[in-house]
Amino acid sequence: MFTTRPTLQGTFGMVSSTHWLASQTAMAVLEDGGNAYDAAVAGAFVLHVVEPHLNGPAGEVPILLAPAGGEVRVVCGQGVAPAGATVAHYKALGLDLVPGTGPLAAAVPGAFDAWMLLLRDHGTKSLDDVLKYAIGYAEHGHPPVERVGETVETVRELFETEWTSSAEVYLPGGKAPRAGELFRNPALAATWKRLLAETAGAGGRQARIEAAREVWRTGFIAEALVRQAGRPTLDTSGEHHTGTLTAADLAGWSASYERPVTYDWNGWTVCKAGPWSQGPVLLQQLALLPPELPPHGSADYLHLLIENGKLAMADREAWYGDAAEVPLDELLSRPYNAARRGLVGDRASYELRPGAPGGRAPRLSRHARAAAAGGPGHDAPGIGEPTVAKSPTSPVPGEPEVTADGATRGDTCHLDVVDRWGNMVAATPSGGWLQSSPVVPELGFPLGTRLQMTWLEEGLPNSLTPGRRPRTTLTPSIVLRDGVPVLAFGTPGGDQQDQWQLHFFLALALRAPVRGGLDLQGAIDAPNWHHDSFPGSFFPRGMRPGSVTVEARTDPAVVAELRRRGHRVTVGDPWSEGRLCAVARDAETGVLSAAANPRGMQGYAVGR
Repeated sequence: MFTTRPTLQGTFGMVSSTHWLASQTAMAVLEDGGNAYDAAVAGAFVLHVVEPHLNGPAGEVPILLAPAGGEVRVVCGQGVAPAGATVAHYKALGLDLVPGTGPLAAAVPGAFDAWMLLLRDHGTKSLDDVLKYAIGYAEHGHPPVERVGETVETVRELFETEWTSSAEVYLPGGKAPRAGELFRNPALAATWKRLLAETAGAGGRQARIEAAREVWRTGFIAEALVRQAGRPTLDTSGEHHTGTLTAADLAGWSASYERPVTYDWNGWTVCKAGPWSQGPVLLQQLALLPPELPPHGSADYLHLLIENGKLAMADREAWYGDAAEVPLDELLSRPYNAARRGLVGDRASYELRPGAPGGRAPRLSRHARAAAAGGPGHDAPGIGEPTVAKSPTSPVPGEPEVTADGATRGDTCHLDVVDRWGNMVAATPSGGWLQSSPVVPELGFPLGTRLQMTWLEEGLPNSLTPGRRPRTTLTPSIVLRDGVPVLAFGTPGGDQQDQWQLHFFLALALRAPVRGGLDLQGAIDAPNWHHDSFPGSFFPRGMRPGSVTVEARTDPAVVAELRRRGHRVTVGDPWSEGRLCAVARDAETGVLSAAANPRGMQGYAVGR
């Protein structure tokens, strides 16, 4: 099969990320004697600088780590809803949905603390060692990718008239960032330099990292974040609102470790974050597969995966969230999935059909029921990240959107690393986008907006609830073979992440190994697709029953057969579906592999 690039192979270390500067930064840390976790942290902070339209320090990140010879763990970098973020408070403001932008959508920021926890417990490098790359790019500049400037232009009027602190960073002299010209964020560089200065006397490596976490939670950074949350800000509701984030909220939360949710399929063990993420959707899709699969890439194959995906996403909508106990054992059980499998027929389903695990009746939000019924305003895609306002007065989001060719705008980041000792990490940083909320003037980055994924209706698993995490779309993956970590991967893409990851994983699992190992690049390059037959996670939470978007490289006969079966097929750009990254390790030979997505023209793998 034709591939855009080779699958990289070596024995020293491999990195794959959504931006070449982050990939090379992580590789530089490996070359300097650091391990996979040091490399991931350094690369992540560079992603904040070079992909500010896709992630930031006040966003969130789930991290999966597989220490050599140890157990897979999840670092939860998803902050909770503040104490004042109640359904009653938002309803009193006349809101039916959490706004897609502004401080009302801000959860307690989680990304920074998660990276610090990983560095403290699993890294070897100092705080200076991992932050110096991000500081350098922020202070001295980097040539931005075109999408940064394009994103800034979509919110130029908003920045110039309302979010003026953002204009100071992203429209200096009225000029948006341009490819080929150096772009700087001196405020962000100053924040990290001050952090290093204030923690310089903290003692040893771990003590200093702890001191940095304390500065974030209670020091000058926390004070600036709380001030920003209290500033009236125009959001997607068309009104000015203040947020609910307080000093107590910041001081009272920290990142934590969890056991992954796992599912065994054909000798592979797939590890995901829990149902506060959408991670188990990938596991449910595997559980729904019949013993024998149709030929890879055939119309039967696509139809099966699309219809299974609809069932899994319907269960996500009815059962996943941090505000209730999730019946995950039943959702992944053989009897439950055998019964669900029988719902897949020869025709495309247009219904939202959650199951009843353990005999419990599913409960969907009013908005989800209206979206499923095709109510006014709901026939819109819920795909991609993030949401932005088109103008200072428009409540209509400029993103997410699907263009005529199926391309999406707005997204997330991903980063995978494997080192020569066999340590492996997969992380999907997101949130805190430049277009999500005004830049905190003292810090150089904005608050996040993940609360937009909760419902303003009591009694649901994903109801807005103080102290509980909003259900995130972020969902990195680590896979074991016979109990040994062999694969780390993930992708940006909001609700599409576990659809694209399923296609990638099956492309690997169903094909014979080539070149002495997994053909990562071939699996990434294979034509991909997604469906929108569920309420989207992002404002305005739209849904398109029966819709399927395929890349133009898909066999026309397959497209015709899908349409015959009732799928509403959009043929998108030839390279428009997914932005996967992956690294792998052969457990027998120790050979390391890596590959990165050509779509978007900025993801790269490096290694030796």
